[in-house]
Amino acid sequence: MIISQTPLRLSLFGGGTDFREYFVQHGGAVLTMGIDKYIYVIIKDRFDSDIYINYSKKETVHTVDEIEHGLVREAMRKTGMAAGVEITTLADIPSEGSGLGSSSSVTVGLLNAMYSHQGLQVPAEQLARDACEIEIDILRKPIGIQDQTIAAHGNLSFVNFKPGGAVSVEKMDLNNDLKLQLANNLMLFFTSRTRSADKILLEQRSNIGDRAAELGRLRDYAFQGREALLAGNLDAIGAMLHDAWTVKKSLASGVTDPQIDDMYTTARSAGALGGKVAGAGGGGFLLLYVRPERQASVRQAMGGYRELPFGLSRDGSKIIFNINT
Repeated sequence: MIISQTPLRLSLFGGGTDFREYFVQHGGAVLTMGIDKYIYVIIKDRFDSDIYINYSKKETVHTVDEIEHGLVREAMRKTGMAAGVEITTLADIPSEGSGLGSSSSVTVGLLNAMYSHQGLQVPAEQLARDACEIEIDILRKPIGIQDQTIAAHGNLSFVNFKPGGAVSVEKMDLNNDLKLQLANNLMLFFTSRTRSADKILLEQRSNIGDRAAELGRLRDYAFQGREALLAGNLDAIGAMLHDAWTVKKSLASGVTDPQIDDMYTTARSAGALGGKVAGAGGGGFLLLYVRPERQASVRQAMGGYRELPFGLSRDGSKIIFNINT
């Protein structure tokens, strides 16, 4: 039996500049973090030769080609996994449509567990590359490449998508106290609904040519956020989150709506310096930057919404159990 653990993620700045259609020409960047909420993938050998898959539904098939779950099917093809296994995915929170990058975390976690099942230990860079190939090139999902990258690498990271296509990942060189303080100044509230991001992302991708200036500003916020963290200026993150959110709302029509706007206005009135909807927008979780002395006020004002406490993940995807070793 093999179990992989892969973090979900929260992006602070730069989302949207990780579309290949944008960064290959203009360059992009994100300041993002893996959080201590995880996707688990369990692989167990079976005596028979069927394939058993357990997620929100259960599949029992004879061949890889029969698998309905696209991520599982393509990960098995990519890694050369054979039949005669049972594959189970579990999540710390109901994560589909949450804006926390769950699809990419599942893909990276599947790949990591399957490669390990084959006796292979592959680096984070390859896990991210393979996950991008599965999600974007094979399954044609309208997404960028930041989610796969942070799922594989974890921690608080600055990811630079360079013109031409090269990607570099810098784990932020901050002392643990500052990282802990940053996490403590962030609050996460569920908007009470999930959504499929595909429609928003398709529109966002189709708007890239008309939104180059806005995307350039979002990319710049990632660089500025990096510098603010290195200087220990955490409150600057809150102010920049507010400014970046006003820009992000212009990328596609479904990023926000009256309920989300009212939620955000309520939080700001209670003391939040800034925030954003995680992921593509339209639902999921609202991320807020709030100084500790104002958090009780914000929590009271947001009493109708469920809060999700979280911290940073130290690692990216990793194998936490392997009975064969």
